[in-house]
Order: sequence, then C-alpha cells, then structure tokens
Amino acid sequence: MQTENILVWFRNDLRTIDNLVLYNACLNAKRVIAIYCYDPRQFEKNTFGFKKTEKFRAKFLIETINELKENLFDLNISLLVKYQKPEAIIPDVCETYQINQIYYQKEWTDEEETIENNLKSKISTITFKSFYNQFLYSPDDINLDPKDTPKVFTAFRKYIENQEKVLPCSLPPKNLPRENILNESETTFDLKDFGFKKFTTHLHTAYPFLGGENQGLERLNYYLFQSQHVSNYKLTRNGLIGLDYSTKFSPWLANGSLSAKYIYWQIKAYEKTNGANESTYWVIFELLWRDYFKYISLKHQNDLFKQSGITHRHYDWSTNLRKIQQWINGQTNEPFVNANMIELQQTGWMSNRGRQNVASFFSKNLKLDWRIGAAYFESMLIDYDVHSNYGNWQYLAGVGNDPRDRQFNISLQAKNYDPNYTYQNLWLTDL
Repeated sequence: MQTENILVWFRNDLRTIDNLVLYNACLNAKRVIAIYCYDPRQFEKNTFGFKKTEKFRAKFLIETINELKENLFDLNISLLVKYQKPEAIIPDVCETYQINQIYYQKEWTDEEETIENNLKSKISTITFKSFYNQFLYSPDDINLDPKDTPKVFTAFRKYIENQEKVLPCSLPPKNLPRENILNESETTFDLKDFGFKKFTTHLHTAYPFLGGENQGLERLNYYLFQSQHVSNYKLTRNGLIGLDYSTKFSPWLANGSLSAKYIYWQIKAYEKTNGANESTYWVIFELLWRDYFKYISLKHQNDLFKQSGITHRHYDWSTNLRKIQQWINGQTNEPFVNANMIELQQTGWMSNRGRQNVASFFSKNLKLDWRIGAAYFESMLIDYDVHSNYGNWQYLAGVGNDPRDRQFNISLQAKNYDPNYTYQNLWLTDL
C-alpha cells in the first residue's frame, strides 16, 4: 500500500541512477519531495583548526546539488535546498507538506548518527526508513556480519570474491505525475554563502572536472568506452600528472553522484566488448578497498577517529605546530612531499601515490599526530570520504589495518615515480 507523502533526505547519495532510497520512495509514495541541507557545521573549524569543508569540495558540492535538482525535476520531484541543520529545518518541512515517512541513506559514523538521532527526537510521529546505499557489496545483501570483517584486506577480498556476487543496480525511479512538483521559489547557493571567494581552477590541476551526476557519468563513459584508458589503469595508476593516469571517479563516488555498483556493471559491459585484463579488474579491486574501509568503520565505530586507532596502539605523537605548518605549506626537507602538498593546497587534489607518501612522512618521519593530517585532508580533498580517509591514515600511521606497519622511503619513491623531477618541477618552480 502506498504512503501519502515521502520525504527523501539526501545525504552522500546525490544521484538518481542506482539510488535505492529514491527508487523505494517513488515506488511507495503518492508524492515524493526531496531535501538537501548544506549543514553549517560542515563549514566551521574542526578540533585542529581546519575548516571541515574548504573551497574546493564546497564548489564541487554546489555543482553537484545544482545538477541533482535538475535531474530530480526531470522525474517531477522537487529538491528543497536549505542552508540549515537538518534537525532544525526538516521538522518544519514535514509539517508543511504533511510528510508521513522519511527515506534516507544509512550512515553510521558519530556526527551523522547524532544528527539523525536529534532529528528523530523532534518528529517522533514520522516513520524513518534507511538504506545502505553506498556499497559495492552491501551488508544487507551478503553473508558477512560487519563485526566479522577480517583484520587484513586480502582476507576480506578473497572471502568476498569467492562467496559473493555484485547485485544488479536498482531500477530507475519511476516518473511521478507533474503535479508532484512544488510551487516553491528556487533557492540557490554559491561559494560566498559559505564564506568563500570565487576562484579560478589551477592551470596544472589533475582534477578540473565539475561536480554532478551527469559529469560523473560523462567521465565514466570517457574513461571506459571512448578512450579505453581502463585497459591500462594498472600501468598508469601511480602517475602524478594529467587527467588520465587514474580514473578520477573518487569525488563522484565520495558524495554519491556515482554508485560503486554502477561503475562495476559498466566495467563488466566494457569487458564483454573489449576484453577483461588485469587493469579492468584493478578498478574493481579499488572499489573493494573502498568497501573494506566502510566495513572496518562499521566494525570499529569511533575507534576510526581515536589516536590509538583500531589496534589501540600508543605512540608518542607530536603536535609541533611549526612542523605541521611546514608540511602543509610544502616546506619540509623532502621535495617530493613538498610538491604533493602544494598541489593539494592549490587544487584540492593529490594522487594516490602522493597521499601515501605525505601521510607516511607526516606520521612516521615527523612523528606528528596522524589525526591532524587526516583532518587537513578532510578539509582540503575534493574526494574526501570519511571511511577511506581515516582508514587510510590509520593504515599508514601504524594504528590501522597494515600488519607490516611500513614506512615509505620518500627519496626512493621520488626516484621511482618522478625520476626526471617533472612533477616536482611542475609544483616547486614557482616557489
């Protein structure tokens, strides 16, 4: 039986394709209204003095929401866009539009759960329904309790690949009647609303792409079917310069403009036509890593953010402000680290190879509290994802899922991956 009015509360699932929340809402309601809240807390300073969301991710998010609004309108669904705390505005929306149920993506990290609980306490008469909507292998669909997630990735990967199959994408949401559209004035936001000045994308950025579901689909189609770069991914993925050394899917994945399942099935379609190889598999391998950190987060909860990590190891971490600032500003004794940090500062992007090196240097060479580095990445990265970011930082700091507790030889890494100093010269010559 259909519910009268369902409110879809968008969080990090900002898409219309393969969106379980949206599909079920359209299936079960006579009327669907959607809402997205730019939460003011996301633009405040965190414990370590960094804005939780800096200008690069803010711009990408604004572009994403604008595109989501258009895509939902094509389905005859209105997206209300507010710059307020969800628990402050959603109760009023529910009263105004006589909402019976709220559908939303399930989150489990502390800040998101607190917001959800605050909201539920204010509108206890409304039914809340959440969906896992961000996995390749959802906990609802596989025979693995998150509490039993293996301690190392390889064991997780082997279990999943031997036991489980990726489910098909959810069906497209059905188009609702035109009268579903609200008669409400448009609300749009830009960078100045969040305390930022308009800026020009850096000439040398490896990530010049815009936010939004359509932009993500366009990049996916280009990387797979137009250029066929996916067939060389494993050979190029440690690159440092340019648009095509890696997929660049991660920012769209991070805010849910693209789903992991959709990418997976597009790769499978590509393989049918063009053949499978180690590179096409390796993109799926990376999606499995992404899932793994989400399972680790489900298993260990707030230990993901504690200094001693999920292993409860205690090190003598430093909070030396001078060293932190030198790292941030690319003023250390390692040019390779400096180049990567300046790229991040100027563009909101850094390669995977760069991230591993600067995080290892921060925690192992400088012996600085890894949480400070993780908080800086959270602020700056266009593709910030809470589970992957904090999981990776713990891994590299020696308090996470790396049983070897490795330390990168930065000079050797620079020699291997930037032998002609092309990357370092690109970012260090103007200093």
